[in-house]
Amino acid sequence: MRTLILTALCGALLGAAASLQIQCYQCEQMKNDCSTADFIVNCTVNVQDMCQKEVLVRADGIHYRKSCASSGACLISSSGYQQFCTGRLNSVCISCCNTPLCNGQIKRRPGHSQAPPMLSFDAAVLLMMILSTVS
Repeated sequence: MRTLILTALCGALLGAAASLQIQCYQCEQMKNDCSTADFIVNCTVNVQDMCQKEVLVRADGIHYRKSCASSGACLISSSGYQQFCTGRLNSVCISCCNTPLCNGQIKRRPGHSQAPPMLSFDAAVLLMMILSTVS
């Protein structure tokens, strides 16, 4: 009996350690990039496993929307809006990433051109799987 209780406790602790939680910036329709500590949130464990960033170009300037997202929803919305990501008026660009606070400002390094952020290999494979089931 004692071994059974100890095994159950170890399993619960290992399960809790295996739970993945990511932190993202979260804001709605902000004109500033909202990449400060005031906008950091803890995403829902094992559900929201990515950060999402939307950049909207409007007549009155650039607006940002940032949030936690599930990988499936984020990858579908980002691929669905790719054709509207032009950088011109009424442009909408949505990007997904899976590291803590990755939907913040893009850090530019002196002397390097700024390439668009790329999905990790796991995210790219997941996107291909999702798109193949939708077709």
